[in-house]
Amino acid sequence: MPVRGWMLPALTAVALGAGGVGVAAGPTDPAVQQLELAVARDGGTVTLPPRTVRPFSLVGVTWPDPAQSIAGTAEVRTRTRSTWSGWRALDVDQHFGADADQPEAEGVRGGTDPLWVGEADGVELRIRALGRAPLPAGLRLELVNPGPATGSGPASDGAGPRMATPPGPTPPGPTPPAAAPQRPAGAPRAAAAVATVPVPLVGAPAMVDRAAWKADERINRGAILYTGPPQVMFVHHTAGTNDYTCAQSPALVRAIHAYHVKSRKWGDIGYNFVVDKCGTVFEGRRGGAELSVLGAHTYGFNTDSFGVVVLGTYSTRAASAAALRSLAHLAAWKLGAEAADTGAQVLLESRADNRYRVGNQVIFHRVSAHRDGVLTECPGNALYRQIPEVRRQAAELVRKALK
Repeated sequence: MPVRGWMLPALTAVALGAGGVGVAAGPTDPAVQQLELAVARDGGTVTLPPRTVRPFSLVGVTWPDPAQSIAGTAEVRTRTRSTWSGWRALDVDQHFGADADQPEAEGVRGGTDPLWVGEADGVELRIRALGRAPLPAGLRLELVNPGPATGSGPASDGAGPRMATPPGPTPPGPTPPAAAPQRPAGAPRAAAAVATVPVPLVGAPAMVDRAAWKADERINRGAILYTGPPQVMFVHHTAGTNDYTCAQSPALVRAIHAYHVKSRKWGDIGYNFVVDKCGTVFEGRRGGAELSVLGAHTYGFNTDSFGVVVLGTYSTRAASAAALRSLAHLAAWKLGAEAADTGAQVLLESRADNRYRVGNQVIFHRVSAHRDGVLTECPGNALYRQIPEVRRQAAELVRKALK
């Protein structure tokens, strides 16, 4: 059962940035332009002719009823410095975010995955339904301006903000790893149980906290909720461009945050952590990176799990070695001894109807992909094939800590 943030006053005051993160003055307030889209009389096409708009860098399409979806294609092209891009597809895979029984699920909008296009001031859109399924009513084009890039990532890709590194742990005595599926997770837990944060075997990775990527905390909705100790890490990709520079990564994270909150009407960015192609780790959903914050990343399986998204599309292109190392480090840190066995599995109960029905007990590897629990292509075929390598690296980190 989710636990509200106000029950944990001492823990929610923890600031990862206290270790000397360089932060520009104040947050950046992302601006979102919203253009209503008219469906043609045939019910199956939408055309937005080329038009000049205020500057933006990320685009998506939303609609009022999250139970509906675009059974077809949605494509955009954008203008940058008087030059128009080619047509680019929006990922119409419907990602619901919060589970149906979470308060956050009330009032949310359906939507495509957002697409990072870089700085642009012109847009053209076309949507086409395939087959007889009508397009959702109330379609709206969302154009997000995250503000100026603040820089991130390694020096080879531009100087960025200094990263907060939570203090390393003193390893406790060895704990035997679980080698077989355990009982279904997700039973109600008292606030005290959530507030007890065990000393991790592996220290946290260096991380760009929310203050450093200039999150606008004023736009968040609802209370911070917590869940039980994480049993599974779910891996995602953003299904956007791979052509961003790592200096742009903080702006990408801000744009996704704004799209999730202002456009999709979620409570916060859905993912607990974000990783870019340079391996930089960003704190995602607020509430304390070291705590079990309830996210909105894997529909039906947000309880007792955490979600990590890699910026980019990994359907045919493999994720970088740096990104894989960061995924493994997050898994080793958050899962601890449970990640020591690459074959270890656990049972989670489905809390929404999608790939599995509500109430089904589903077996997951400790490090799993979004598609393992939800009907989606995420995180792309190439990254999906790399998940065993993430498990292997995470297990190696934990085994070293246990020695």
